[in-house]
Amino acid sequence: MNPVPFVRALLARNPRTIRLFAALVALAAALGIAVSAQERALRQGSARAADRFDLIVAAPGSQTDLLMSAVFLRPTQVELLPGPLAHRVLSDRDAEFAAPLAFGDSHGDSPVIGTTADFVAHLSGGLAEGRGFARIDEAVVGALVEGEIGAALAIRHGHADDVAAGLDADHAAEAHEHEHHHDHGHDHAAEDGHHEDGHHHEDVVITGRMRPTGTPWDRAVVVPVEYIWSAHVMGTGHPPGDERIGPPWQAELMPGLPAIVMKPASVADAYGLRARYRTEASTAFFPAETLIELYAVMGDATRVMLGLTLAAQVLIVAAILAGILAVLDLQRRSFAVLRALGAPRRYVFLSVWLYVAVMVLGGALAGLPLGWAASQLVSALISRETGVAFAATLGWSELAMAGLLVLAGFLLALLPAWRVYRQPVVEGLR
Repeated sequence: MNPVPFVRALLARNPRTIRLFAALVALAAALGIAVSAQERALRQGSARAADRFDLIVAAPGSQTDLLMSAVFLRPTQVELLPGPLAHRVLSDRDAEFAAPLAFGDSHGDSPVIGTTADFVAHLSGGLAEGRGFARIDEAVVGALVEGEIGAALAIRHGHADDVAAGLDADHAAEAHEHEHHHDHGHDHAAEDGHHEDGHHHEDVVITGRMRPTGTPWDRAVVVPVEYIWSAHVMGTGHPPGDERIGPPWQAELMPGLPAIVMKPASVADAYGLRARYRTEASTAFFPAETLIELYAVMGDATRVMLGLTLAAQVLIVAAILAGILAVLDLQRRSFAVLRALGAPRRYVFLSVWLYVAVMVLGGALAGLPLGWAASQLVSALISRETGVAFAATLGWSELAMAGLLVLAGFLLALLPAWRVYRQPVVEGLR
């Protein structure tokens, strides 16, 4: 006997209840799928963001803080690499290029980063429009920064002791005193760009725009590193009156730097450079290795979350089956009539099992796009906050998770089927 027509009749008898149970299964499946897909999106997005940063050299400190500052442009307090040592790193011949990174200023919500034109071209693979900066008062903006080529941007500077990351207390006090003296040398704050809030504003002109990178650098305003140094009264690395930007700098005039990005010429050079600058005075690390350590921590948390999610899914399915048992109790006369008309027990058993299995399978299939949509929404929110492009996709792990939920549902569906299978015909006809 074919149980499909009977199962269709059972499903059509209580459509609202069936949809409710299937929707609960879909939500349970979507929860696990969203967690798994989002975790993979975070890994892939962060790895892409660090792809252009082969080796970072900086003063001794937390590699995670340095990674957050240099790659993800998150404001963190880091020490400065001393000027003479920074000059040595920037002049190292075992690197294809070495670029300084200086932080501390902003334009609206966009961080202002000081570096070299070569690093800008390396980071975005060329410019989408315009040209690189050639003067200290010029800037290249990220793909998401508003402003046309030729427009002026007002840059907000803090005092050297509160915006130049890692500046030691003595140097900060000296820079602060210098700015204080400079302020008293003018009659009007507006004339020299200073304001009552203790900060000053200077304009830079947009000369180019980077291609989209899918990283926080898409929201950055990139200026010559000399601009950051000069803004915080640290010199420019060049003799007074010399308006050149970029290397070569003079070692004795070189200001300190929060970080330096190096691109080794080969894999052997990469490990050699890392070993060379892992000293008491500096640290060197591969951002990819630091990300792997973060992934390990994140992976442990993800496994715990996925375990809890799977347990919650099984509990939800078990609760749904409890509700289905109540529904089947209301239909026990129908099963008893089938048995009285000669239907074998296995027919009734299979009918009930298919009845429950259809709901579980339908809910799990609906949970796949629902979980993907939830992960896409979370990815969009995180991308907006961090500037890192995250793209949630469904992979084999999500399909396997949905499959495990379906398997658990199929196994639990044996319980109501067995209960109806054991039910005496006479009792069901009463």
